[in-house]
Amino acid sequence: MAATFATPSTVIGLGGSSITTKSFSSSFLKPTLSAKNPLRLAGASGGRVTCFERNWLRRDLNVVGFGLIGWLAPSSIPAINGKSLTGLFFDSIGTELAHFPTPPALTSQFWLWLVTWHLGLFLCLTFGQIGFKGRTDNYF
Repeated sequence: MAATFATPSTVIGLGGSSITTKSFSSSFLKPTLSAKNPLRLAGASGGRVTCFERNWLRRDLNVVGFGLIGWLAPSSIPAINGKSLTGLFFDSIGTELAHFPTPPALTSQFWLWLVTWHLGLFLCLTFGQIGFKGRTDNYF
């Protein structure tokens, strides 16, 4: 067994104490090679380390416009006792603003309409972003 110890190298810490490390090599072990990280290659991304493309959001106002219209249209259909979700949400805003300094009670219908309306809006915007960008990138 041909094992050799290299000369010790010294690492100095912040407190002034030093740590001595020794390199160990053996004929049974393969020599250590540094793993090549594709993000750290010389030409990749101009020398910067990035995990995502620079414009990862790829903001497009078409998605916001069509997503908002795509949510306002179905949420304005009078399907809840002859009233629409948008109408109920806006009416609850008006009734809560009538006693403005006092916040809405936890049992107020305002919270139900607020969460439901915004959840639908954000789902519509998210799926709109996926669909619009998927179509432009030829995923489907």
